[in-house]
Amino acid sequence: MKGLVIKNTGSWYQVKTDDGQLIECKIKGNFRLKGIRSTNPVAVGDRVQIILNQEGTAFINEIEDRKNYIIRRSSNLSKQSHILAANLDQCMLVITVNYPETSTIFIDRFLASAEAYRVPVKLIFNKIDAYDEDELRYLDALINLYTHIGYPCFKVSAKNGDGINEIKKALKGNITLFSGHSGVGKSTLINALLPGIEAKTGEISSYHNKGMHTTTFSEMFPVNGDGYIIDTPGIKGFGTFDMEEEEIGHYFPEIFKISADCKYNNCTHRHEPGCAVRKAVEEHLISESRYTSYLNMLEDKEEGKYRAAY
Repeated sequence: MKGLVIKNTGSWYQVKTDDGQLIECKIKGNFRLKGIRSTNPVAVGDRVQIILNQEGTAFINEIEDRKNYIIRRSSNLSKQSHILAANLDQCMLVITVNYPETSTIFIDRFLASAEAYRVPVKLIFNKIDAYDEDELRYLDALINLYTHIGYPCFKVSAKNGDGINEIKKALKGNITLFSGHSGVGKSTLINALLPGIEAKTGEISSYHNKGMHTTTFSEMFPVNGDGYIIDTPGIKGFGTFDMEEEEIGHYFPEIFKISADCKYNNCTHRHEPGCAVRKAVEEHLISESRYTSYLNMLEDKEEGKYRAAY
């Protein structure tokens, strides 16, 4: 029997079978031994084969090939990965410029990982009702930056409904992963998009201006127009996983494009003479923040260390 993994609750997975049944499943014992270095070998969005048992539950005994997935380094096991979701049509990264602040390094690491696994990303700038003039100017500058690179951007207030209809249109017919820091209003946004879902919402921790976790496990929710939203736990840090040093520049589209004009094929864009990328940064054709994010990821890879961006 085949089906779609629509919820992960730790050791259990809820599978929606092709004939519409909802069945609680576990992973078959030897399944974990197939070289999958992940804290969650099965992810929400996976198509799986299951074997029913007498108790009315089932074992997952096979995962179908994935179209793509979003992965990050597991924060507590640096040599392992954590798959956020699989088989995505797009991802929507929810960003706040304050309450809490989402750093450009965090945004760029997420975008680079999505580029590596061919997942299109749209950026949702939330809480526009809460910002002062300086914060709104900074928000507009970020939107100009990422729109120019090629990432569609939305300005929304999940709290009062501004911009919600534009996002609804973008969800139709797509499997969409929602991700972002804890506290950026992801659950409030999903509640606004899907009335009746009542995803949990939480207060911001005023002590360090970071959000408190509200979603514990990943789950898929159907949307009007034949699509799904995948809600995931808020991410405190995003550590990139399984990238070769020479590949990192490929996942920054504007750096990759200009790197074709570098003097050396293996240019690292740091100190080599005739580097077109460094020249483009000096001439403000590539943003300083994006170049800093690129260097940050390169340094991590060289030093072989885990450093999540916050």
